Amino acid sequence: MDDRLERFLRSKLRKAGKKVEERRRSTSDQISEAKEAYRNARDTALADLPQDEHGRAKIVCRRYVERRAVRLDPEGRPACFDPDHPDCEGCAEDVRDGRVETW
Repeated sequence: MDDRLERFLRSKLRKAGKKVEERRRSTSDQISEAKEAYRNARDTALADLPQDEHGRAKIVCRRYVERRAVRLDPEGRPACFDPDHPDCEGCAEDVRDGRVETW
């Protein structure tokens, strides 16, 4: 291969590699920032829920329409959460968004 062509291709590939790495870092930073914002929003929403003397969230269960004091897992789901029930999924979403019915 001609030396000039080889140098040209190497320089173009090097530039492309640098751009790919910059984009990867930028995307990684954006993802980290988004995760942090989600965690902060979730923690704020959970902190805003009324709690009983044991630190359990006081919510109204959508599935059984009753008042409950429950512990929440790190994902913002009540201890009684059933992943196969649509009311439970909606309740968990409302808890994370801070708009669940409380007492």
